Amino acid sequence: MTAHALSDTGTLTGRSLRHILRSPDTIITTAITPIALLLLFVYVLGGAINTGTGESYINYMLPGILLITIASGIAYTAYRLFLDMQGGIFERFQSMPISRPSVLWAHVLTSLIANLASLVIVIGVALIMGFRTSASVVDWLAAAGILILFTLALSWIAVMPGLTAKTIDGASGFSYPLIFLPFISSAFVPTDSMPGPVAWFAENQPVTSIVNTLRALFAQEPVGNDLWIALGWCVGLLVVAYLGATAIYRKKIS
Repeated sequence: MTAHALSDTGTLTGRSLRHILRSPDTIITTAITPIALLLLFVYVLGGAINTGTGESYINYMLPGILLITIASGIAYTAYRLFLDMQGGIFERFQSMPISRPSVLWAHVLTSLIANLASLVIVIGVALIMGFRTSASVVDWLAAAGILILFTLALSWIAVMPGLTAKTIDGASGFSYPLIFLPFISSAFVPTDSMPGPVAWFAENQPVTSIVNTLRALFAQEPVGNDLWIALGWCVGLLVVAYLGATAIYRKKIS
């Protein structure tokens, strides 16, 4: 980005963040579902689940809950973008001397900041519930980097329905399959406990490698190939989603 584009992105991101600060229930609402799942699985179902790892169940399942937090939060990215499209603000931006990509980047960066705030809330609740980690500062930074990449990838995916949806429900409804995806992964139970076809899908979808990497980092264990697979999925999804979203945007403003 040029200095002009960076300045425009900063200004528009500030505009979006002010909307969130005026309505902080967005972040609170995003955190409620994963916190409810934490309570349900740890205090109701966790005692009946054998992970075979010997660690506490909250330590085992927290990485999956963090991904669900992000998947819940990006629905608001599509929602806010849809409202801007319907409100005619994009047409006004086109008449102003601002960088065109900055409009989308502002929504994506707002999504990143809001989701990071939700993640901090969820991790705070998990600590109160008994989550413990031996992760070093480097491990935490690595985990944060993966979560940021995953958030950016899903945020750019959210841009596409935000630009193309005809209704509010259509704009935000795309996130439901993404929220459900961790349930068919290693997030809550080992994949070898699943039936054959389900286990194959769980082992070969992006969430499993990301969850396994985060779990290893929090436990200060070797991450193995899962790290590279997780990075490949995150970067690949990010590139494809970015190219798709920008192509749709160019068509919209042309």
